Amino acid sequence: MTAEQAALSFAGVVVVIDLIIRVTAIIVVPRNRRPTAGMAWLLAIFFLPFIGVFFFLLIGNPKLPKHRREKQAEVDRYIRESTHGVERVSDPGHWPAWFEGVVRLNRNLGSMPLIGSNSASLIGDYQGSLDAMTDAVRGAKRYVHVEFYILALDATTAPFFDALGEAVSRGVDVRLMLDHVASLRVKGYRKTLKRLTAMGVLWQLMLPVQPFKGKYQRPDLRNHRKILVVDGEVGFMGSQNIIDRSYNKRSNIRRGLKWKELVARVEGPIVAGLDAIFATDWYLETGEEPVRDLSESLDQPGEAQDLDCQVVPSGPGYPNENNLKLFLALLYAAEERIILTSPYFVPDEAMLRAISGATQRGIHVELFVSEIGDQALVYHAQRSYYEALLRAGVKIYMFKAPYILHSKHFTIDDDVAVIGSSNMDIRSFELNMEISLLVRGASFVREMRAVEDGYRRDSRELTLDEWMQQPLRSTVLDNLARLSSALQ
Repeated sequence: MTAEQAALSFAGVVVVIDLIIRVTAIIVVPRNRRPTAGMAWLLAIFFLPFIGVFFFLLIGNPKLPKHRREKQAEVDRYIRESTHGVERVSDPGHWPAWFEGVVRLNRNLGSMPLIGSNSASLIGDYQGSLDAMTDAVRGAKRYVHVEFYILALDATTAPFFDALGEAVSRGVDVRLMLDHVASLRVKGYRKTLKRLTAMGVLWQLMLPVQPFKGKYQRPDLRNHRKILVVDGEVGFMGSQNIIDRSYNKRSNIRRGLKWKELVARVEGPIVAGLDAIFATDWYLETGEEPVRDLSESLDQPGEAQDLDCQVVPSGPGYPNENNLKLFLALLYAAEERIILTSPYFVPDEAMLRAISGATQRGIHVELFVSEIGDQALVYHAQRSYYEALLRAGVKIYMFKAPYILHSKHFTIDDDVAVIGSSNMDIRSFELNMEISLLVRGASFVREMRAVEDGYRRDSRELTLDEWMQQPLRSTVLDNLARLSSALQ
């Protein structure tokens, strides 16, 4: 065979393989996938066949491995069975007409019941929330459960680590989980693990990517939850990680970036709900079954504030997008106003329609975002939606630099709110394990309104006229980022 014939044969083989890849992609890629995500993957594979296929095989499956999903379903069945009839709530006669349906939705999706007789307060000061969590650990008598997406030992968090060590010395059972990939990427990861081991803390990596140890799933499926529970009596949850507010990154320090967070401190029976999520994640990672009875934990004395609360877990271990369905239900239920706060706001078509539909019903809608971004791709994808939102009548407030508004919450009318770890983007809806807390109670919403008023004072409103003056290069970059955001 001549060199020319060999080249032709090789070219023919490449063409046949390319054709097989394209035909197979059309059959495989769209199956059980959002149309936008399917189209984005097909475009990537069609334009860059071999590279596209490589990345599809690497990150194309948006669900956790089958054995983890089966364990999650097993835990959910246990929660539903063991908590049947434990709901102790305020007078349903004072609920909005639509609220019962939302509660039932959450129960069917995430298994957790609505529980009354709780109290909650909001902490918007970064150091203040760390101090409050540290004080709670210092008062621990029986156990401390810590679960955070990012946890790092540094000058800011040292008192928290000291409190954990002191608790272990007192004989308190301290269990801690941190997301493997997220914490690995921050400064001082190995020093953090050595300190935890030296103190005697029982720690576990969440969703570890350790193929040589038989632990592997899609690398960007992460546990994004932030939970602290002390003695089953007090709990903390929200948007804040355990790390300095600069995240110890040189680029952040150089730009002077500081994270703005919101954390809820809760007491009452709902603390057992937060603890149940910790126990579930601990079981999924270690195989150790929970030793505490959930129904008994939920059936404890209530608090004077009398808030009705429901924990809503979500993530790639569930067959449904639990948080997205909750958010959509609330957006469609609103009768007066919707105020959204999300650092990474990249809505899918359903959420965009729900928001525009709300403004068309005469609902007042506000969105708080950061003026600047820390993640370029998400920041530009988010910006691509501003024109549509502004034309729909949404008021967009941009929290002024150098702060990154990292809080994740929203309020509906005057007595329902949601706070948690979930952003309003495809990553939080499909790829991250998240936790949200649905709260019904006018006192809590009033406190949330005060937080929103503070944001408004520290923000500037973006107008449509201003936005339309954006240079063409920015529009092109925003739209390209929007296309890439669909690759899930």
